[in-house]
Amino acid sequence: MKTSLGSASNSLLGQATPYCHQYNADLLFPIPRQEKRDELGIELSCLPFSGLDIWTAFEVSWLNLKGKPTSVIAEFAFQVDSPFLIESKSFKLYLNSFNGTKFESQEEVESLMRADLTSACGGAVDVMIRSLSAPEELLSVLPGKNLDALDIAVTDYQVNPLLLEADAKAEVVSETLNSHLLKSNCLVTGQPDWGSVVIRYEGAPIDHEGLLKYLISFREHNEFHEQCVERIFMDIMKQCQPKHLTVYARYVRRGGLDINPYRSNYEDEFDISRFIRQ
Repeated sequence: MKTSLGSASNSLLGQATPYCHQYNADLLFPIPRQEKRDELGIELSCLPFSGLDIWTAFEVSWLNLKGKPTSVIAEFAFQVDSPFLIESKSFKLYLNSFNGTKFESQEEVESLMRADLTSACGGAVDVMIRSLSAPEELLSVLPGKNLDALDIAVTDYQVNPLLLEADAKAEVVSETLNSHLLKSNCLVTGQPDWGSVVIRYEGAPIDHEGLLKYLISFREHNEFHEQCVERIFMDIMKQCQPKHLTVYARYVRRGGLDINPYRSNYEDEFDISRFIRQ
């Protein structure tokens, strides 16, 4: 089902929803990316960035042909140029629908998920399922300089790009900055979304205090994870005009899912390591 943000209020999203444990691809709720991109002046035919949306699902299970459950972790990679994103509650409901359904093999489940998600979002989706018995990679830390210890006074809790400044007269710098203070709210349910964000750029030095205030100004903002990261990217490009820019965020899981958007105008290796909040 292809839909719009406006029709979300008439869907199951944000409402008490009966548990469905039999496979049902119709539970997926695609939302057009372009509706929010229009606000930022982003054209699908000429995206100012490349990137991925990496989802990690920690609550994935199905039955084998003998009725025995299998539990795994699944990772999904959505292309940034796909015309639709998937609303997270609907994704969770879809994954839950595998719980009481029998499948012959993991390969069958992977293939089915890949086909369903590709159809729903309108672009190729990579699916990787990992055994819970496989060795887990060590947790990493955010790269670059952390801004969170800056002693700032904060008054803006709705997005304010005018807080961003760069010293155009100073020498060009290359630096990576990060913060754990990103927080926004789901556009549909109003539930809080907590995240850590990394900003890597080359250009005139960006004022660190202003950048941190700007990131904190998302605190009462209602928007999906992917849209927040694209807004951060576009606001920094407009206000600070770096030559190169990468913005990515690792959000705290909610309902067994974490969502990790990555946008860059010069990097095409999307190494998003897991951090302590994931």
